[in-house]
Amino acid sequence: MTTGSSLLRASENPPDTERTDRLAALERVWRRFDDPQALLARGGRVAEISPTHYKVRGLSGIARLGDIVEQRGKAGARRGEIVKIGSDEVVVAPFERSADAGIGDAVFRRGPLAITPHVSWRGRAIDALTRVIDGGPPLIRPNAAEVAHGATPGALARQRVGTGFLTGVRVIDIFTPLCFGQRLGIFAGSGVGKSTLLAMLAGAAAFDTVVVALIGERGREVREFLEDTIGAQSMAKTVAVVATSDESAMMRRRAPDTAMCVAEHFRDQGHRVLLVLDSVTRFAHALREVATGTGEPPVARGYPASVFTDLPKLLERAGPGAEGKGSITAIISVLVDGDDHNDPVADSVRGILDGHVVLDRALAEQGRYPPVNPLSSISRLADKAWSAEQRMLVTKLKSMIARFEDTRDIRLLGAYQSGADAELDNAVRQVPLIYEALTQSPRDRASADPFADLARHLKGKLNGDQGD
Repeated sequence: MTTGSSLLRASENPPDTERTDRLAALERVWRRFDDPQALLARGGRVAEISPTHYKVRGLSGIARLGDIVEQRGKAGARRGEIVKIGSDEVVVAPFERSADAGIGDAVFRRGPLAITPHVSWRGRAIDALTRVIDGGPPLIRPNAAEVAHGATPGALARQRVGTGFLTGVRVIDIFTPLCFGQRLGIFAGSGVGKSTLLAMLAGAAAFDTVVVALIGERGREVREFLEDTIGAQSMAKTVAVVATSDESAMMRRRAPDTAMCVAEHFRDQGHRVLLVLDSVTRFAHALREVATGTGEPPVARGYPASVFTDLPKLLERAGPGAEGKGSITAIISVLVDGDDHNDPVADSVRGILDGHVVLDRALAEQGRYPPVNPLSSISRLADKAWSAEQRMLVTKLKSMIARFEDTRDIRLLGAYQSGADAELDNAVRQVPLIYEALTQSPRDRASADPFADLARHLKGKLNGDQGD
């Protein structure tokens, strides 16, 4: 009896260490069930399926727009995003094919998508959900609490833009120079040389980190673009976010946001970030596909109104950061549908950005690369990058080029006579040499002083002609 009584008392009064371990275990269990992400209190069921969306009943009370959901069916677990909420059901746009869903499949809410970048992501290629696609080791993912997600700086909280930089592309640095924190659009039809120019700009040495978002690209070209066009040296500081044309509309819609989140992370670390987005038009196409799938009516050439709300929401996140932070310089390509530079997306984006470079198909057909039309291109921050002498020189160059192009038909008809107009004679003699000096390929050396290169080319050619 004595032994039994002592054992009973020992069990009622365990040692301090054992009591602490039990309390810790109970606390872990409590925290597990207290976490709404770990305990699924409510779920829903798939009620209707279409090629691009499916509807779920049972989630309306807890759903929020933009939440990630997990659908479990015969094909396994699949994720999607809530894009519309009704009183009885929600509409989900899947990241994979909606055909994988079945009527009655269970669907559970997982909350917003958490993107937690790390410095080791540079040199890697990921998809819109930050999954590795380059065959390398898994990404290092800090805890969400350890990553500061800075909101877009307010209009009066941003730093002022005023420091220019060289891209190494002569035609850009002379006619449409850029500043850190600027947002520039590259407007071009298909097959004109847009991606090649973007890759040349992505190789600029002025930036600490480069983020490349390839939206709706042909899968065959992604590896060539990253390995050959950008190159191993520039890729070492580059994070590539890829959503190819055969992926779902939600992946193409998500990819620019993922790229912007990565860029914002490095901006808040004090980096000068270059964001290359190719192309915002395919992003708009994905927005259109998702919006029309939810029943939103088209208002402008097939585009719903929400497209023109989401475009500035994305693009305004780029630019100079708050005081003490870095900046995001954005180079945005715009695929002009049918070479119509006034289509709704091009027109909307042109009004948001800080300048635009126009690639002309006629120039590409003449073999002039990059086929930039200097008369149609403009940088709204050029005055902050040019010196007073450079501004005067560029004004004279544009005037000379305009005179040359305006009289092209007259000269082709044989109505031009040398000596009748001194200014036209000068333009006819020098403009072809200017075009020749501006020609540049990705294999050429980046220009460290474009104005000096232009002057040397003109001097050498004109002196050679006079010697002949």
